[in-house]
Amino acid sequence: MKKLIVLVVLMAGITTMAQKPERERGSRGDMKDMTPEQIATLQTKRMTLALDLTDAQQKQIQSINLDNAKNRAEKMQEMKAKRESGEAKKLTSEERYAMKTAMLDRQIAQKEKMKKILNNEQYEKWEKMKGEGHRRGKGMQRHKERTDDK
Repeated sequence: MKKLIVLVVLMAGITTMAQKPERERGSRGDMKDMTPEQIATLQTKRMTLALDLTDAQQKQIQSINLDNAKNRAEKMQEMKAKRESGEAKKLTSEERYAMKTAMLDRQIAQKEKMKKILNNEQYEKWEKMKGEGHRRGKGMQRHKERTDDK
């Protein structure tokens, strides 16, 4: 009986230690305290390094990133207020559809703006960067790799 208890405690300890800390899991821990302006500046600088942007391109992209960061911050505040007031409820299928449609419309508009600002080579790199950073894409890629190994 003692061995069984020790084994269970040992397994629980190993399982707990195997969990990644929240910071490593991709939480926005370091970004959540930043202003939309700071977030937009960091995103623009990362893009400048990756895409070798000109000064004019940097200014245009800074504007786009700032609009996006403000929009995200606004949405987060709305959701937080709803959660705190107890108004947060499960969305209906129509509400989910409307939200997803609005999100995709914003993404399409962003893509069009980026096409106008970036040259072809930069745009291709940006598309590739955007695809690599997408969480679902990574998960699907890992899933595919696991299934390919079998």
